[in-house]
Amino acid sequence: MKNIIISITLLFFVVACKEDYLKEDPLSNLSAEKILTTPNGFNLYLTGLYVASREEMSMGDNTYFALNFASTDIGADAGVEYTGLRNYETTYTPNNTNLNLLWNWAYTQMILRANTLITYANKNGTSVWTDEKEKNKVIAVAKFFRAYTYNLLVNSFGGVPLVEEIYSTPKNDFKRATKEEILNFAKEDLLFAIQWLPTIAEEKTDGKITKGAAQHLLTEVYLGLGDNTSAISSASDLIGSGMYKIMTTRFGGKSTEAGDVFSDLFLDGNANRSSGNQESIFVWQFENMVNGGGSSLNGNVQIRNWAPFLSKIVDPDGKPMLVVDSLGRGVGRVRGTNYFLYDIWKPAPNDMRNSSYNMRRKFYYNNPSSKYFNTLVEKKTVYDDTMRNIYPYSRKIEGAPWANNATSGRSAKDVIVYRLAETYLLRAEAYLKAGRKDLSVLDINVLRSRAGIAPINEGEVTIDFLLDERARELTVEEPRRRVLVRLGVLVDRVKKYNLLEETRSSIQPYHLLFPIPQAAIDANYGYKLDQNTGY
Repeated sequence: MKNIIISITLLFFVVACKEDYLKEDPLSNLSAEKILTTPNGFNLYLTGLYVASREEMSMGDNTYFALNFASTDIGADAGVEYTGLRNYETTYTPNNTNLNLLWNWAYTQMILRANTLITYANKNGTSVWTDEKEKNKVIAVAKFFRAYTYNLLVNSFGGVPLVEEIYSTPKNDFKRATKEEILNFAKEDLLFAIQWLPTIAEEKTDGKITKGAAQHLLTEVYLGLGDNTSAISSASDLIGSGMYKIMTTRFGGKSTEAGDVFSDLFLDGNANRSSGNQESIFVWQFENMVNGGGSSLNGNVQIRNWAPFLSKIVDPDGKPMLVVDSLGRGVGRVRGTNYFLYDIWKPAPNDMRNSSYNMRRKFYYNNPSSKYFNTLVEKKTVYDDTMRNIYPYSRKIEGAPWANNATSGRSAKDVIVYRLAETYLLRAEAYLKAGRKDLSVLDINVLRSRAGIAPINEGEVTIDFLLDERARELTVEEPRRRVLVRLGVLVDRVKKYNLLEETRSSIQPYHLLFPIPQAAIDANYGYKLDQNTGY
């Protein structure tokens, strides 16, 4: 043992005398220089991009919901306690925390990671890859996410700085590109992605980006550019590919239980293609009780934000209503407006999308110690009850609780980002704008047929009707505010449909776009980053 110790000590001194030994080369350093040198390294880095994508919904707890649903035509910030999202003039300022989170997420997570992958994939040439296809598939995924992020930014802030490379030194003189420049850049990214991404049949792993996702996003980008002909072509390529279909028969693990095909789409475990769901195109993945399976907030936060604060409800004797495990713990951040909860269903009350399997409108006391146990909760008349604590909501958000904790307000349910039903509605929009109402109505009626309601005729097709149909089909799924911004109708529809007078009266034409975060303007001291008009 003594001889071994002496030998190791002598070896240390011999090596230590060499200059190279003093150069640090930590193997635990996960820098791009070290990771992006093998296909496995690139796939590891891609996982980080997928994780960042999922953070769009989870960052800031309510950021995604506050910016996309509250204070729109379908959602209101209506509880007495939550008053921060009601007034456009006092809420949406350059110092708004949620806007700063969104901006930083876009540039420091999504765009930076995508640019890093693209730069290093091209930098390392063919030495890393078995062939050009392997390299370009990685670049294609990165370009999809970069295009996704820029499309999101345009429909939030308008023209923004266009960053397409990574920098080795600080840069503080970014300039805003125009909306058209940003969207054309995204278009080119997506055309490349479509060329190299696998089809859904080739990419069998749930959650991975495929050609269909790029085609869907490209359709929306073309609509943003006002190129309706190309939007029709892109959507038609996807719809006609045969890779996806509108689900019209029951499927999934609960297909023999009470329900309908629309509810099957959103049952926990049914979002992905592996469940038999051939309608989903792009799905955020969550995995309960698995390291890395959640997010910065440990899970899907839809229940917390969309569902009412049921635990605050008391029976006529004052005993509390316990939260049922299957309902989780909502806190009433986003209450549906009367337009969404009632008005859009009046023409066809039997619409499958309004069934009891898809809209929860009845609640039952579930406190075993209450004499009202298992009885229907009576109509409430107190303002905070009706506006925050108990109201109807879409059951798309329901799922098994995260970490088996029903009070967390979170679930492990996967989240559908794109599905074919929206592709049909995007094409219907493009047909309408191109003057082809005859074809627009056919696409809308595909979904109405699945919903079991009467078809509409050409005379009924308008942008407003299309938005009604999107609300019936896509609420919770679509980032509603960004859709209204893209169509230029946010202000008018908030004034017409939002629940709250304070919201309706405070929104002004300049609120169509968010303000550029002041922190971004201040950091860009090498060049004046112009603020949006009105702020």
